[in-house]
Amino acid sequence: MRTAILGFTAGVLALQNAAALPSAPAMLACSGGALALIVLARYVRGLHVAAACAAACAGILLGYTWAALLAHHALAPALNAADEGRDLTVIGVVDSLPYRFEQGLRFNLEVERSATPDATVPPRIALSWYADRRGDAKPPATLMPGERWRLTVRLQRPHGNANPGGFDYEAWLLEQGVRATGYVRADEANARLDPFVPRFGTLVERSRAVLRDRILQALEGRQYAGVIVALVIGDQRGIDQSDWQVFNRTGIGHLISISGLHITMIAGLAALAASGLWRRSFFTGAELPLRLPAQKVAALAGALAALLYVLLAGFGVPAQRTLYMLTVVALALWLGRLSSVTHVLCAALGVVVLLDPWAVLWPGFWLSFGAVAVILFGGHGRIGPHEAGVRAHLAVAGRTQWSVTLGLVPLTMLLFGQVSLVSPLANAVAIPLVSFIVTPLALLGSLLPAPLCGWLLLAALGAVAGLAAVLGFLAALPAAVWRAPAPQAWVFLLALGGTLWMLMPRGWPHRWAGAAAWLPLLLQLPSHPAPGAFRVTAFDVGQGMALLVETAGHRLLYDTGPGYAPGADAGSRVLLPYLRMRGIAALDGIVVSHSDTDHTGGALAVLGEQQVGWVASSLDAGHPIVRAARRHLRCAAGQQWEWDGVRFEMLHPAANIYGEPGPKANARSCTLRITNRRTAILLAGDIEAAQEAQLVRTSAAYLRADVLLAPHHGSGTSSTAAFLQAVHPRIGVFQVGYRNRYKHPKKEVVERYRQLGIERLRTDELGAVVLDFGAGTAYQAYRREHARYWSAPRQ
Repeated sequence: MRTAILGFTAGVLALQNAAALPSAPAMLACSGGALALIVLARYVRGLHVAAACAAACAGILLGYTWAALLAHHALAPALNAADEGRDLTVIGVVDSLPYRFEQGLRFNLEVERSATPDATVPPRIALSWYADRRGDAKPPATLMPGERWRLTVRLQRPHGNANPGGFDYEAWLLEQGVRATGYVRADEANARLDPFVPRFGTLVERSRAVLRDRILQALEGRQYAGVIVALVIGDQRGIDQSDWQVFNRTGIGHLISISGLHITMIAGLAALAASGLWRRSFFTGAELPLRLPAQKVAALAGALAALLYVLLAGFGVPAQRTLYMLTVVALALWLGRLSSVTHVLCAALGVVVLLDPWAVLWPGFWLSFGAVAVILFGGHGRIGPHEAGVRAHLAVAGRTQWSVTLGLVPLTMLLFGQVSLVSPLANAVAIPLVSFIVTPLALLGSLLPAPLCGWLLLAALGAVAGLAAVLGFLAALPAAVWRAPAPQAWVFLLALGGTLWMLMPRGWPHRWAGAAAWLPLLLQLPSHPAPGAFRVTAFDVGQGMALLVETAGHRLLYDTGPGYAPGADAGSRVLLPYLRMRGIAALDGIVVSHSDTDHTGGALAVLGEQQVGWVASSLDAGHPIVRAARRHLRCAAGQQWEWDGVRFEMLHPAANIYGEPGPKANARSCTLRITNRRTAILLAGDIEAAQEAQLVRTSAAYLRADVLLAPHHGSGTSSTAAFLQAVHPRIGVFQVGYRNRYKHPKKEVVERYRQLGIERLRTDELGAVVLDFGAGTAYQAYRREHARYWSAPRQ
């Protein structure tokens, strides 16, 4: 059975990495093959290896087919292309926990029907209700799960930024059953139709909302209130990005939620209380243990308590894993057939991928099951039955922490490109404090009436604040985090083998030698172009610009993308995850072309984490980016430097522009040409027709380039015919947002590029684009190279 479950998981994983879904005949063939293998496995039961292989192959085929079947079902409801961007009136029920942010509200709506003729709206949509967008409706003062509303909305099909190492928003929406996103429009017909629609899901979400409101009211305006909310109901959206950076650098981010340890603790307390009360029923004359053993009652009570707590957690993967394992244990106790721990773990794994095949896409899935597997492997047979007392329990805790710390290093490096070196110390402090003090206080405080509610929540908050101070000190240490590029398959497998060797039982020969297998994992260096060549990565940041230029020994970031919301920007969402994945910890320079927020939005996040040699920009002296830079230079035409046989030439703006009264920000855009004397790229920022004409007049000899970053995202005020003819590019790159409100690139501009024979690469269609400049120019598009069935290239 364990072999079949592992095979089933492998089949699910294979489907989630497929570029297209199998057809119905192919799925039927896979099902038939699986059935034949199951029959074969029964006939060769005596041949253990053959039976195991047959069971594994049957599991793979069944997992692949099952995941494909659910994927077909999930993709079926879709928004018609003709309905994108037009006003639609829908009636539905708020079925998620709304999140209030500075600009408004975000929530999911379960659509009951569309009031717009001929419009087909998917059954679940994600909406934003903005407070300050011109022409849009103001959100209500309160919005609660379970309310039925009539709303006028504008929708679009699921779309997210596609970048190496980035979060796959489209896959996440698919897993959530959301097949369209959009925002609420201003309309007098917008109205709350019912205050509460009673359903199981809305009841759970309303309960979560009530608990969150109680906590935020008791801790109004206090730092770390979002941490208390996360520990009680699993909603992490209120935690500041700066706090997450500390938690991740110290390796305790897994605790800032309803973790498996917390669920197990609550289930254990419930089981203990139920067992004690059941046994003591003899004193009432009921004699309940004679009718039903107390052990079975305890198992049932623990499982029900775990279910309730997991529902409050929003049913995340770590919580699911713990719930299913506890449920398997409870069933085994109830039926009198308690299985081994490996059977329990495999059963939980099977249930998770059966109910949610997209869970294998997320790091939490692998870290959750990996941690339990490592604990079982590293702790098996270490403590004899003769050992007892506090010392033995401390030994168990120490060995468990040692096993998890070592065992998850290869997986953490594979998933994140970094590992926290202070994690063992941080977790030694945080695990007991969060699990046995903060969480119980927070849970009791959220449930008990005032004034006990406020006292307990303040006590929990005080403990979190004290912990945060310790973690802040550890996170600030220069060696808090070790970074290296995400490993290749052979490097990961080698490190994994060395880890298992180190976790072998006491007496195993030369356990320490397993550390040698980590050397390729930890000491590998980021890849780089050959001397004389260079590489440019144009990121998919939405409506904005951000490009990484790499030579053999240097790296330059040109613009940093937009800011999306308070605490969310292209730096933290796109650029830093990519740099971590590549193992890049330092940039030689950053060029910020001008002050528009779609170019500056991610700069502070990058400056806060990366070592940056200098910043060149056209920004004013008082700009926050200028103040944060270690060294700042003003862009000026005529600046030149050379790195590793690659020449960088600043063509615009002229130095005297800074003395002119109030020029438009676009007119100051730092325009940079990069060439290895065989090929070249021109990064034009947001220059417009006047600046283009000036460059044609004064710098025509320096404009020729094989690749042009389309000025001002392809706006109607840029990319004049004279400028394009002077540059004479073979490729034009448009960094634009999907269905952006400026309608960039303009149709007439795209047509101009087409008439001149210029190939057009759009990041909203192709995702990130990587261009390699050597003797010639070649490129790769992320959506093409990493195509998935839910996110095909958009042409």
